[in-house]
Amino acid sequence: MAHGIPSQGKVTITVDEYSSNPTQAFTHYNINQSRFQPPHVHMVDPIPYDTPKPAGHTRFVCISDTHSRTDGIQMPYGDILLHTGDFTELGLPSEVKKFNDWLGNLPYEYKIVIAGNHELTFDKEFMADLVKQDYYRFPSVSKLKPEDFDNVQSLLTNSIYLQDSEVTVKGFRIYGAPWTPWFNGWGFNLPRGQSLLDKWNLIPEGIDILMTHGPPLGFRDWVPKELQRVGCVELLNTVQRRVRPKLHVFGGIHEGHKRVILHMGSIFA
Repeated sequence: MAHGIPSQGKVTITVDEYSSNPTQAFTHYNINQSRFQPPHVHMVDPIPYDTPKPAGHTRFVCISDTHSRTDGIQMPYGDILLHTGDFTELGLPSEVKKFNDWLGNLPYEYKIVIAGNHELTFDKEFMADLVKQDYYRFPSVSKLKPEDFDNVQSLLTNSIYLQDSEVTVKGFRIYGAPWTPWFNGWGFNLPRGQSLLDKWNLIPEGIDILMTHGPPLGFRDWVPKELQRVGCVELLNTVQRRVRPKLHVFGGIHEGHKRVILHMGSIFA
């Protein structure tokens, strides 16, 4: 069982005993600790796109999994756009350029983006393995030359790209990470347990807003066809017990209908 272990005033997260079985983990923590409802968390519902902004507030527009289908989207008013990945189908440079052009036409003061499992070219280790194979699942990607994608992040000229990194805008510390539990061998997939926890351990304490592509256990991670939960237990423990951000924004599980989780009170006031 994962415990928050005090160490010189800090909290250390260990691999959860239910790490490899998120459905069982959800049942256990829901019954025994009620960790998926207030006061542990507060779900944030969207507001109408044209709602006036009160003076002195900062409005965040949170989207995910647009998959190169941005044509005709009516975007809400806001100050800062947060996109939590899967903005392309395969991470092809042409898709990234199209997304970047779309971002350039949006009026937000800041646009912050992380990758998702579909941004294959952004995952250097994935691509290093892929180009050695004739991988039939991604023929258009495997045919790319290294010089075509070596610096693909540089194509995002109209946004701030985060990958295991942070930025401070308008006084808010924002951290972004693309990793998700292994699923069908896409980009930024890692085994459950220590491999993912190592990535979450990179998240500094004191972060105001956490952006991840995949959800934590128990939040919009239910896959009805499989009758199971697929969220990350280590991410849940990291968010609730160590980092405790004011806002956690994520995407990734289409069946779960992307939402955001608000922790520790509102950052909008």
